[in-house]
Amino acid sequence: MTSTLLELSNMIAGSVATLDKVCSKTFPFPSLDDPFVPHSEAFRASPEAAEAANVIAAAASQLMAMVLPPPAALCVIVSGHFKSAALRVCLEGNVTEILREGGPKGVHVDEIGKKANISSDKIARLLRYLATHHVYKEVSPDVFANTRISSLLDTGKSVKDILANPDEKHVNTAGFAALAGHHLDEINKSCAYLWENMSDPNTAHSSEVSKAAFNRAFEWDGPFWTWLTQPEQVNRQRRFGAAMQGVEALEPADSILKAFDWKSLPQDALVVDVGGGVGTPSLMLAQNTSNIKIVVQDLPPVVEEGKALWKTKLPQAIQSGRVTLQAHDFFEPQPIKNASVFLLKQIMHDWPDAYATKILTNLREVAQRDTKLILIDSIMPFACHDSNADDGKGTVPGAVPKEAPQPLLANYGIANEMGYNGDLTMMLAFNAQERTVRHLQRLLDSTGWRLTRVSRELSNSFLQPVEAVPVFE
Repeated sequence: MTSTLLELSNMIAGSVATLDKVCSKTFPFPSLDDPFVPHSEAFRASPEAAEAANVIAAAASQLMAMVLPPPAALCVIVSGHFKSAALRVCLEGNVTEILREGGPKGVHVDEIGKKANISSDKIARLLRYLATHHVYKEVSPDVFANTRISSLLDTGKSVKDILANPDEKHVNTAGFAALAGHHLDEINKSCAYLWENMSDPNTAHSSEVSKAAFNRAFEWDGPFWTWLTQPEQVNRQRRFGAAMQGVEALEPADSILKAFDWKSLPQDALVVDVGGGVGTPSLMLAQNTSNIKIVVQDLPPVVEEGKALWKTKLPQAIQSGRVTLQAHDFFEPQPIKNASVFLLKQIMHDWPDAYATKILTNLREVAQRDTKLILIDSIMPFACHDSNADDGKGTVPGAVPKEAPQPLLANYGIANEMGYNGDLTMMLAFNAQERTVRHLQRLLDSTGWRLTRVSRELSNSFLQPVEAVPVFE
C-alpha cells in the first residue's frame, strides 16, 4: 500500500501541475513576493484551479502536521496569540505602509522604528517571527519588505496622511486592514476570556447576546452592537464599518445574482431584504433585474444611511417606487404579508438559536404558499465524512457538500479555515454561530419552514445560499 506521506505528496504534485496548466492559459500564478491585487486571484474562477489550490493547501497542511515533531506541531497552534500580537503591532504601527513606501529592497528596522515610533529591536523580532510564517520578508539582516500576505494590511494611504489623521486610517479603504484590526483587537481580546465564560455557571450555557466572551473582556452589559455605538467607541465603529466592506470584498460582487433564480419570479414579485442594512445586495439586484420590486428593511438610523446611498447610486429605483427603504425591527411582527421572497443575508449567524427562532417565526407567520426564504450564511461542513447531512434521504440538493478526496480531511482542512474563523467570531461576539446543514435544518423545521436547497455553485465564495419554503398542513 502507498503510504499516506506518498499519497499526500502525489496529490500535491498532481494538483500543482493542474494549477500551473490553468494559470499558463490565463494569468501567471502570483508570486508571494508581489503585493496582492484582486486580478491576481482570477485563476480561482476556474473550478478546476480552485479545486487544485484547495487540495494543495489541505495536503500541505496535513503533511506538516505529520512530519513536524508533535511538540512543534502543537506549538504552531498554541502560539496563535504571539502571531496576533505581532501582527497587531505592525498594523497599528503602519509597518506595511512604511515598507510599501520603502520599496521592494526593504527598510531597515532602525528606520521602521523611527517612523512608527516604536522600539527597533522589538519590531525586528516581531517582523522576523511573522516572516517565518511568510507575513513580511527579511530580505537581508534586519531589513524587511512586504509580501503578498502582508500587503493586505495596506490601507493604500501615505504614512504622512495616516499620522496626520489617525482616526481616518480605515475610511475609504478596501477594508481588509480594518477587518484584521477588528479581529486583532475586539475579537482577540475576547478570545482571552473564552474559557472563563464557558466555565462560569452564569454564562456557560447562556444563549444571551449580552453574555458572550466579548462582554466579559470589555466589561459591557449589553449587545456588541450597542457597545459599538457608544461615543468612546467612535473609532472602533468607523473601523468596523470599513471592516464590513472588507468582508463584502471577499465575495464576488455579483454573487447575490447567483444566490437564487430571480428571473423565475413573476412580474412585480416582492422581495423583502430583511435586515438589509443600506441595501448593498439589493442594489445589485435592482440594477440587474427588471421583474421584481424590493423592500429593504432595517432600523431607522440605517434606513437613513441607505437613502443617501440609493440617492447616489440608483435614485430612479426609489423615485419610481420599485425599491422602498422601510424601518423595521425583525424581532417585531413582519408588516409585509405578500412577499414572494424573504432574503436574509448574513443575518442568522449574528443570533443565537432563541433569537433566530423569533426572526424565522415572524416571517413564517406571514408567508404565503409560494413564498421563498433565502438565507445566505456560511454553512459549516464537518471535518469528517458525512453522507447523512440530509438524513440520508437525498431529497435536498446541495445538503451534502463536496468532500475532499482521501486521505485529506473531508472539509479540505485549512483551505476552509475562514468559515470556521467566522463561526468562532460569532461565538465570541454574540453567543451566535455559523451553522451546519443539520443544525440549520432543525432550526427551520422548528419554525415552520422546510429546507429545499443548499447552493454550493459559488466555488470562490465563502457563503452558501439556502432555500426554504413554508410548511402547510
